[in-house]
Amino acid sequence: MHPIRTRPRSRATTLAVAALAAAAVALGPSPAYAADDTERPTAPGPITVTAIDTTSVELTWTASTDNVGVVGYAVSALFEDTGRAYSTDTTTIRLTDLRPSRTYTLSVAGLDAAGNRSVSNPTLRLTMPPGDTQPPSTPGQPVAYDVAATLVWLRWTPSTDNVVLDRYEVYRVDASGQLTLVRELYQFPPSPTMTQVSGLTPNTTYTFVVRARDEAGNWSALSSPVTVTTLPPPPSCAVRTVARQGPDGFVAYLAVENTGTTAVNGWTMTWRFWASQQVRALWGAQVVDRPNNSYLRVRNTSHNAVIRPGGTVSLGIVATGTQLPEEVTLNGGVCVVADE
Repeated sequence: MHPIRTRPRSRATTLAVAALAAAAVALGPSPAYAADDTERPTAPGPITVTAIDTTSVELTWTASTDNVGVVGYAVSALFEDTGRAYSTDTTTIRLTDLRPSRTYTLSVAGLDAAGNRSVSNPTLRLTMPPGDTQPPSTPGQPVAYDVAATLVWLRWTPSTDNVVLDRYEVYRVDASGQLTLVRELYQFPPSPTMTQVSGLTPNTTYTFVVRARDEAGNWSALSSPVTVTTLPPPPSCAVRTVARQGPDGFVAYLAVENTGTTAVNGWTMTWRFWASQQVRALWGAQVVDRPNNSYLRVRNTSHNAVIRPGGTVSLGIVATGTQLPEEVTLNGGVCVVADE
C-alpha cells in the first residue's frame, strides 16, 4: 500500500459527493411512507472485504435497522475528487471498474422506503492491489525558459504511461551527483509540465533533472540534465515613461536606466498589466508571458541585452486599456518609476 496525496475538498468533490448521494434515488421512496416517516435507518457496518483483485472488490456489512423497513443501500467509492456510486438491496456488493494501486474511501448508507438515509459511518479506506509494473516513459530534458537571480522556470516534454501518471519530481543535482528534491507536481488532475524553482543563489550554476511516477509506484528513469546559471543580484533601476492616451488604449515609451554599479547582461522586465488589456505592438523587447494575467513580462532583444552602469535601454508598447506601466521590475529588482 502507498499513501495518496490529501487534497482539500473542492467544488468538484462536492459535486462528486452529490452525485453519489443521488444514487439513492434509484431505490426510490414509497408514497405509502413518504408522508409520515422521517426517521432515518441506523448506520450499517462495519464494512468487510470478502474478495479483492486489482480492479474489483467484494464487500459485506452488518444490516441497518429501521422503524419501518430498510429497502436498500447506497455505496460509494471515492478517490480524491472523483467517485463511483453503486446501489444494492442486500448487504453485499461487488464494486468493479476500480484502478490498481488507488486508495479509495468506501462508504455504505442504509435507505428506507420513505427515502430517509442513514449516516455512512464507519467508512473504509482501501488501497487496491498493484496491477501495473510498467514504468512511465522518461520525461524530456528540462528547458530553462526563464531565469532570474533567485529562481528559474523549467518545462519539459511529458512522460507517457500505460495507466495513469501520479506526479513529476524535480531534483537539483550537486557536483557529487547527489539528488535533492526541489519540486513535486501532482498530476491529478493533470497539470502542465512546467514549474518554478525558487530560493536559489544569484550568479550560481545549478543542474536539474526530472522523473515521473505512476499510480502503482513505478518510477521512470531520470531525464537528461539541464544546467543553468542564475543572474547576478537584481540591479538598481529607474524607469521614465512618456505616454499618450487614446480612446482605445495608449502608446507608452519607456527608458530603463541601470542605476547600479554592475552591468546587466540579459534582462527581463515585468509591469502591471490587467487581463483585459491586450498588446497591439511592442518594440525594444519581446513578450515572455503574462504571469497570473496581472502582469506582462518581456525580455531583451539580441541588440539590447547589456545595460551598463548608468546606461539606458528604450522600449515602447501600444496596448488597450488605461493601465500604464507601473510596479516595474528589472531582473526581479523593483524600479523607481517616473512619468513625464
